[in-house]
Amino acid sequence: MKLDFSKTNLKITAGLSSQFPKDQNPQIALSGRSNVGKSSLINTLIGRKNLARVSSSPGKTITINFYDVSSSLYLVDLPGYGFAKRNPADKAKWSSLTNDYFVKGDGKLIAVAQLIDLKVGPTADDEMMLSYMREAEIPFFVVATKCDKPNKTERAKMIAALEAHPLLEGIDIIPFSSLTGEGKDAVTKRILLSLE
Repeated sequence: MKLDFSKTNLKITAGLSSQFPKDQNPQIALSGRSNVGKSSLINTLIGRKNLARVSSSPGKTITINFYDVSSSLYLVDLPGYGFAKRNPADKAKWSSLTNDYFVKGDGKLIAVAQLIDLKVGPTADDEMMLSYMREAEIPFFVVATKCDKPNKTERAKMIAALEAHPLLEGIDIIPFSSLTGEGKDAVTKRILLSLE
């Protein structure tokens, strides 16, 4: 399957599960903590600067954004988790909407791109998400964001630590930087592989 990522637009901003798309196009969800770089990943993949808005204050988004790629696939930007300043009502809303997405997906979700900040490594919230996907048998791969930040030696250690993590055994890990564009082609390839 060929996908033209330049033909991407924001189709639906869903604050309720009833607003999720009704068509049968496959979906790749982007999951990760607030400020891990989901919007930057989307913008890099599609070659545009501002389609996915990079929030100035992390944890602001409590909607699920569906980006239509070439009328053939949705990139699904899930709300970031793990942001301490969010009030309990917002946290509950986030949890409920995200849960609805995974439970009421009707088999359209084909894989999750789990974003993990390479320098930070998997947080407790990331580990909860990884455990959930393993238990629910949801296919996923890891995008290790901000890989341009550490030096060469640190970076090698950090990638090795990710690869050795018990929840990431046998999982593809793609180092990615929205700043340098490193990993863009590898993420695109991995998405296409999920569609086969």
